[in-house]
Amino acid sequence: MIADFRKRFWISMVLTVPILLLSPMIQRLINLENLLSFEGSKYILFLFSSIVFFYGGYPFLKGMIDELKKMIPGMMTLIAIAVSVAYFYSSAVVLGLDGKIFFWELATLIDIMLIGHWIEMKSVMGASKALESLAKLMPSDAHKMFDNGTVVDVPLNELKPGNKILIKPGEKIPSDGLVVNGQSSVNEAMLTGESKPVMKKVEDNVIGGAVNGEGSLEVIVKKTGKDSFLSQVIELVKEAQESKSKTQDLASRAAFWLTIIAITGGIVTLTYWITFGHQTFAFALERMVTVMVITCPHALGLAVPLVVAVSTAISASNGLLIRNRTAFEVARNINAIIFDKTGTLTKGEFGITDIISFDTNLTENEIVKFAASVEMHSEHPIAQGIVKSTDNTFEVRNFKAIPGKGATGIVDNKTVMVVSPGYLRDKNINIDDTRIEEFHSQGKTVVFLLINDELKGAIALADIIREESKEAISKFKKLGIKTIMLTGDNKKVAKWVAEELGLDDYFAEVLPHQKSEKVKEIQSNGYVVAMTGDGVNDAPALAQADVGIAIGTGTDVAVETADIILVKSNPLDVLAIIKLAKATYKKMVQNLVWATGYNAFAIPLAAGVLYNYGILLSPAAGAALMSLSTVIVAINAKLLKI
Repeated sequence: MIADFRKRFWISMVLTVPILLLSPMIQRLINLENLLSFEGSKYILFLFSSIVFFYGGYPFLKGMIDELKKMIPGMMTLIAIAVSVAYFYSSAVVLGLDGKIFFWELATLIDIMLIGHWIEMKSVMGASKALESLAKLMPSDAHKMFDNGTVVDVPLNELKPGNKILIKPGEKIPSDGLVVNGQSSVNEAMLTGESKPVMKKVEDNVIGGAVNGEGSLEVIVKKTGKDSFLSQVIELVKEAQESKSKTQDLASRAAFWLTIIAITGGIVTLTYWITFGHQTFAFALERMVTVMVITCPHALGLAVPLVVAVSTAISASNGLLIRNRTAFEVARNINAIIFDKTGTLTKGEFGITDIISFDTNLTENEIVKFAASVEMHSEHPIAQGIVKSTDNTFEVRNFKAIPGKGATGIVDNKTVMVVSPGYLRDKNINIDDTRIEEFHSQGKTVVFLLINDELKGAIALADIIREESKEAISKFKKLGIKTIMLTGDNKKVAKWVAEELGLDDYFAEVLPHQKSEKVKEIQSNGYVVAMTGDGVNDAPALAQADVGIAIGTGTDVAVETADIILVKSNPLDVLAIIKLAKATYKKMVQNLVWATGYNAFAIPLAAGVLYNYGILLSPAAGAALMSLSTVIVAINAKLLKI
């Protein structure tokens, strides 16, 4: 449709040049009537105008039919009536009727409306991209295992429930299934919101689309195709996008009333001059046409799209990408914001939050240095979280991983181990420190440092809260906006994050379909809801919310489902969106006032209210007023930058 409007605009624009030059009114205005007027010129003018009317005006004529079928006349009806009246009246003048030719008016009106719709459509997203991105999460093939021990790569659509597949380290899991052999940590954050990699062993379920960690897994396929977890998420996104209510466009509302005014004003004008004004039919018809044409100002077609184009450019330069204009308009009314936790309020990566030293001779920095020295050889996310916290490590020899329990190595001729609480329980090593229990109650992961089998320290890790999150939440609360967190993570972690940030409410262990249901529930309480997230598990909720806001560093799925994208992953940018939405809406209203306001005196003058006093608004004067209105609208839209 964008390409179609662009093509119609350029063809109509090219034809408008000779239409303007051949129009008697324009010739008189530029004082070139003798030069540009010749025998048969009005028929060439009629031909070019007919092409512009039927070809360039087709979308509006068709749109009028669609609107009238629904009994909701709007912008399309107003444009179609204006150009139709101008075309058929001017055609009658060419064929002998006494009156003025309005072909230039219909051509320029069609040009401006075409470019207005072109600008508008370019700012509207294509919802189908979200579903395409979801599908890309799945690998293209799977390693199918046979009874004789051979492994063959097969396309995903050949997998059936009961097949055995091999998932190698670092690969995406090709289908929902049950682990029958092997052990590995699996990253399900993009699917379920669980920030910590989940350890999978025999008899555990795995989800298609999740990323396998450091070990190999043998899995029996349980669900494929439309029955899989990811397919159900795709269906939820599809349903939410289709059912999402759209705010009626401001310009369409203005157009509805202008349509009523145009038709009523035209009929009243014609009837008055024939019945009570004692004028000729040609005079009455010219007054009617002038009224109906003047009622549809050119500026109305640009009032909203120009502001949108300017605000989109402003937002893009500040890292805010607007994909859905209608949702952006709604953003000014947001009074409840739902945040996903992992990757949105937090960084979505493990980092050290607390360090405890059980040896007075070891500083906190030395504890991290010893632990990082061993863990730098491990690919586990928790290990990487420790390694990232320091640039200073020792040389390590004889590194070994302890499956499910930790890692060990020789550092400075000492046996250094970084282990889980389970390892301490197995070795009957007791810890009498209330801080450890506090860390666990906050949902943090705790690992322990042993040197030569002696407990030396403990390191607590968690998904790191973004520095900007606390400031953003505080500012939202000052504006009276309710702040809520939805997460697939466990209750302990969610409670800790909510308390750290001062959120109004939180919901933990929420599955993807439950997230969209929670959004509906909050909407049903009368809130205009914005949802901010970055993962596949957020996609249905992003689509369901009045305004879906994606973190740009998140998955393609979240980005394609959202209405607005935050490039810088900064929760404070959500506040910037709301402020820009309010300013944009204000400019839209101002432009619509400029675009339609002059009708208050132009229509009565065009109708001939002051005719007895020798004052009659000519079509040329009306055209000048419309041009001025268009210029004012364009300048006012640019002022949004200030």
